[in-house]
Amino acid sequence: MSRGTDASPRTLTELAEGVQAGDITSLNLVREAFERADRVDADLHALKSRLTEHAERAAADVDERQAAGLDIGPLGGVPVAVKDIFKLADAHTTAGSEILDWPPDGTDAVVVERLRNAGAIMLATTTTMEFAVGPPDEERAPVPRNPWNLERYTGGSSSGSASAIAAGIVPAALGTDTAGSIRAPAAYCAVTGLKPTYGLVPKSGCVPLAHSLDTVGPMARSARDCALMLGVIAGHHPSDPTSVRRRVPDYARHLDGDLSGLTVGVDRLFRVAGDQEDPALPEVLRDGIEVMRGRGARVVDIELPYYDELATALIVVLLCEAFAYHRPDLQRRWRDYGATTRLVLACGTRYTGADYVQAQRVRRFGRKALARLFAEVDVVLTPTAVTGAVSLRYIAEMDPTHGIRSAYTPYWSAVGNPAASMPAGFDGDGLPLGLQIAGRPFGDAVVLKVVDAFQRDTDWHLRVPEGR
Repeated sequence: MSRGTDASPRTLTELAEGVQAGDITSLNLVREAFERADRVDADLHALKSRLTEHAERAAADVDERQAAGLDIGPLGGVPVAVKDIFKLADAHTTAGSEILDWPPDGTDAVVVERLRNAGAIMLATTTTMEFAVGPPDEERAPVPRNPWNLERYTGGSSSGSASAIAAGIVPAALGTDTAGSIRAPAAYCAVTGLKPTYGLVPKSGCVPLAHSLDTVGPMARSARDCALMLGVIAGHHPSDPTSVRRRVPDYARHLDGDLSGLTVGVDRLFRVAGDQEDPALPEVLRDGIEVMRGRGARVVDIELPYYDELATALIVVLLCEAFAYHRPDLQRRWRDYGATTRLVLACGTRYTGADYVQAQRVRRFGRKALARLFAEVDVVLTPTAVTGAVSLRYIAEMDPTHGIRSAYTPYWSAVGNPAASMPAGFDGDGLPLGLQIAGRPFGDAVVLKVVDAFQRDTDWHLRVPEGR
């Protein structure tokens, strides 16, 4: 299997600068993106719906503004995609389900509106697991495929967003992350994805999965791209009571490549995976550690407190809150849900109110323990997932919570801390492997700084699958 090429795909940052300078036009970028989708997406199933007319009209408007010397915004003219879980003014939102249909009515989710206001062009919506929780069901919809190997899954639930970036259709996309739905697909597809601190990015206009866990975040080639997007979408909005009133920093300003004075705590987590972890993962982690040392970081071994307890609490809370949201429709429209989605949501009936309360207590206890750890370290480094992307033929046989248990992502969702996955190598089959950087609450800038420093000395994030 191939480990890809170093063809250096154009990043979101480079494209935005090119349009600003007049070196490239937005309309050409949009047309190139659709041409690329025509060539590859019949195999990948990354895009749910294309906004061809709207995108070309918006791109032409950006080009006119740029030619007139007007401000086109920090993302001016660059095509992006959004997961089919956000409300769009000009597209249906279905959350990958037959249950839901939010028709276009001229209004956007807050984050989509902010991207448009920053000049981004909405190219398409991307495929997702049903309601961001149901395992893929080939009988209802084509399963998104991994550009690195079409017989492998992308991971979920931000499946199409990761696949579209890896395949070069778009340089960036929006995803959501409740237990790893940005970070796991990012790791499996060799892109960069950030789960921001809970409350940093407003969720209004996003179909909920679990209200006390859901986050919205950027997926792109690089940490710099994610920083650019985060600066646009972050910040309080009155329509979302969970969004925090906090000044939004210039995230890109912190990306200087210097990790001097930072302490990186490393938990290899192999005790959790047992014999399941990929044989290449220890070496990938060791190489990552050496890169950070080379950039000036101090590296120490740690053990994350209450790892099993917090991962379990995450599952309890997610299933309880998801079941609570879907209960009326499950009662009325049981068979309109996919069979695998019904199975997952019905798991929420296993737990009592006491179980839910206890799980929330575990989360609070875990946050306090982590605060003590982060008094000693600045960020934590772990693998992102146990292995590379799984084979499509195994998906139907999986435990419904396999996707949660096969990644090292749920822990950070349980406590609400920021965490990012970055491409860091390949397994023996040529499939991408990722490393995860997590930080203090609202330490998103530091997380991105560490990922950016790593990416200055490596090119894993710029590798592209051969033939894609």
